[in-house]
Amino acid sequence: MSARTTYSLRRRLLVLLLAPLLLVAALALLDTYREASATANTVSDRVLAGSALAIAERVVVAEDGSLEVDIPYVALEMLTSSAQDRVFYRIDGPPGTFVTGYESLPSVGKRAGEDMSFFDDRFRGEPIRLAVLERSASSGLQAIPFRVIVAETTIARTQLTNALLLRSAIRLGIMLLAAAAIVWIAVSASLAPLYRMRAAISRRSPDDLSPIEEPVPREVGSLVDTMNTFMRRLDSALQSLKHFTGNASHQLRTPLSIIRTQLALAERAKTLDGALAATKVADASVADAERILAQLLLLARIDSDRGVGEPVELSALARDITADRVPKARAAGVDLGFEGEDCVKARVDGLLVREMLGNLIDNAIEYAGTGAEATVRVYAADGAAILEVEDTGPGIPEPQRHGARHRFQRGAETKGGMGLGLAIVEEIATLFSGTLTLAEGPSGQGLKAQIRFPKVAATDPTTTL
Repeated sequence: MSARTTYSLRRRLLVLLLAPLLLVAALALLDTYREASATANTVSDRVLAGSALAIAERVVVAEDGSLEVDIPYVALEMLTSSAQDRVFYRIDGPPGTFVTGYESLPSVGKRAGEDMSFFDDRFRGEPIRLAVLERSASSGLQAIPFRVIVAETTIARTQLTNALLLRSAIRLGIMLLAAAAIVWIAVSASLAPLYRMRAAISRRSPDDLSPIEEPVPREVGSLVDTMNTFMRRLDSALQSLKHFTGNASHQLRTPLSIIRTQLALAERAKTLDGALAATKVADASVADAERILAQLLLLARIDSDRGVGEPVELSALARDITADRVPKARAAGVDLGFEGEDCVKARVDGLLVREMLGNLIDNAIEYAGTGAEATVRVYAADGAAILEVEDTGPGIPEPQRHGARHRFQRGAETKGGMGLGLAIVEEIATLFSGTLTLAEGPSGQGLKAQIRFPKVAATDPTTTL
């Protein structure tokens, strides 16, 4: 089943990078339009102003005191363009007096403080641009004011504005396309390490959980580290599962075969005593299988445990375990005792330490022999919390002590068992930074198993049993 994907990282990066560029381009086009419009007006207004000045120069005072004007058509021809703009003019004399031109053309006065004013208006349903010039004509006796208004439609202005805007839009479009190509290449190059990592992972065999060594950008380095940590944990879990299944298959085969054999003998037995004897052997094999399975499950837990403990009062814990084993020791003819100091703490898992100490006591009870003594001790020394189980039995010869720590290895003199007891003890001790030492007892006989844990301060408020 494919992973749940909700968006494309490539598409998101392109959108996040190009969207601001599109916004900037739109604002630039808006500003370009305003500049183009202002430029077109400036150019055309100069022509309008020239026409108005040319007409104003031809306004004179007639003999009867009226105003006369000889329109210089060259002044109007300079306004013609390929856009076929139409030109209009109007000349007014003193207020309320129309001289010549288009009488319906809007008559407006120039703005105060300006020599010539320009206005936008409408005439005959079309937008127009007007230039207004106010001058005076002298008759020798008086000056007669007059107003010259020249107007033209805005087709040429609009075309010029659109042409300037189109050129700017084309340039911006080319720049945006180039930016999009650059962004696409940059995003692809940035994502290339991820694609290489994907390809490297896809080429792996399903059982290859080694760390990913493919170089990746710093921004995804923490993701790769997390994946590597997860794969290490997964590999550890799979190895634990393989060990468990392999060990279970190997160690349970013998008791199960014995059970089947004894049940078959019980079925063929001709007497009740024979059937009961076979059943008794089968029952003992069931007990062995239960014990083996419990030990294997404990080993699986040790393999998967991450070694995170909490302060535990070892004295109280060891005293309780020892008391629980006293009836079993008495039945085996072993004198089991406890010697301990109070407030000896170590940061461990209480349940695992119970199993560890229980294994040591059970080994002492089982192998010390009738009439032997076994002593459990808890004390602090040299900054360490120490657990000891010592017995006066035959012990383990020096050459065999190292091998006795390994899984499924038993001493030459050991009868029964499956060689997991001391292996479990050492693995639990190591899990919580402890060390296991095997030595002879003080009297030179027996076995003393000593575990040293880093000591926890007695004032730690989180102590548990």
